[in-house]
Amino acid sequence: MTDISTPQWQEHGEGSRAVVLLHGLGGNAGLWTPTLPALDAYRALAWDMPGYGASPLVEPGFPALAAALGRMLDAAGVERADLVGHSIGGMVALEFALTAPERVRSLTLYASPPAFGGRGPGFRERFLASRLAPLEAGRSLADIAPDVVASLLGTEPDPAAAPAAIASMAAVPEAGYRAALSTLVTFDRRADLGRLAMPCLVMVGEEDPLAPFPVMHAMAGAIPEARLALIAYAGHLAHLERPHEFNAMLTGFLDRVEEG
Repeated sequence: MTDISTPQWQEHGEGSRAVVLLHGLGGNAGLWTPTLPALDAYRALAWDMPGYGASPLVEPGFPALAAALGRMLDAAGVERADLVGHSIGGMVALEFALTAPERVRSLTLYASPPAFGGRGPGFRERFLASRLAPLEAGRSLADIAPDVVASLLGTEPDPAAAPAAIASMAAVPEAGYRAALSTLVTFDRRADLGRLAMPCLVMVGEEDPLAPFPVMHAMAGAIPEARLALIAYAGHLAHLERPHEFNAMLTGFLDRVEEG
């Protein structure tokens, strides 16, 4: 029987308005540490995605992950939230916004394209092979984390970015990582972007190798009245690499939504 337990989360801030932070493939709730001080005025909830931390696995697929997010919001007493999703976390946020739009005040899609592997049919296989082959050869996530993280960073990262990302990836349960990979490669919501009616922010690192600017620019253009924010010199981990710029762009957007 599928475990439908509620995902675990960490909280920060004393505000009444909920901002939910959804991490990427090698992340966890704690990897949002550089972002949290900027959200003191909000009630920030950072989840451990199912299969990560103490959050139990769910059946594969984005509908199940979106349903798990709904259960977390219910458990936290949150009726409506601002969702901020990084990479696969942004895909979960987008899935949830399309299936439960009444629960989403605003949507921030950060380093998170609307479909996986849009650069050709072989990209999916090459990506999976590059991530799974070392594990199949007996290496651990702690073993591969330094090389993976190095491939994601831009040219001028904050010195704390790489150590934090490496430690986070090293702590991911292998079963959760494998489940997330198998789910990631199934995502495609390109045809549904025009249905998003809530305020949306699309954030992209200038040097992101996984969510390149042309892809993210096209996504922003397909979402009605979406804002696009480009973070110079950043790769796929902009909230760690360029925290000051990232935080200013995110809170500026959230403040405009609040005022609106």
